[in-house]
Amino acid sequence: MEAFLNETRKGRVLKIVKEADRLISRHNSVLVFIDFQERLLPVVYEKEKILKNALRLARFSRIIGLPVIITEQEKLGDTIAELKKELPYVRPIRKVHFNCFYCHEFEDNLHSLDRNVLILAGVEAHICIAQTALYGVRDFTIHVVRDTISSRTPENCNIAVERMKGAEIVITSTEMAIYELLQRADTEEFKATLPLIK
Repeated sequence: MEAFLNETRKGRVLKIVKEADRLISRHNSVLVFIDFQERLLPVVYEKEKILKNALRLARFSRIIGLPVIITEQEKLGDTIAELKKELPYVRPIRKVHFNCFYCHEFEDNLHSLDRNVLILAGVEAHICIAQTALYGVRDFTIHVVRDTISSRTPENCNIAVERMKGAEIVITSTEMAIYELLQRADTEEFKATLPLIK
């Protein structure tokens, strides 16, 4: 009986640890903006909404000191001015592959940060976001911020989200991610974040 109880307790502890691994924190996460570009963003569905939420995340990343990576797909223009203005210290990584992990500079940058959780935002959901998430989930915990991703059609975006959910990729929202990263309400960072979440 005692052995059974010990195994049960051990199982509960392992379950708690596993769930904790799926939470994001400033210590284990990196925020990745994928292809918010001049020629691509204007043609995606609900572009105003996803840009607004992406900018909220960008501002928040500065408040808590969260590492950021920005990617750009070849021949689709520069990163949009609004995002560059929020993150002037981040040099975008140019890529030709849809899957960010096939870009050596992306992989090198990511591994130098030594983080195990990726928070993804960007376009298009069914192409670069999905391929990056589905490939990366083998080695990382992947959170996709649902209200910061889109495609040219809502159907493609919805299909991508369903496929990613089936692959145990965490689907989250801008506010959910922000509160998870904040963890508590008695800090100066929380006060500084209030304008972004009101």
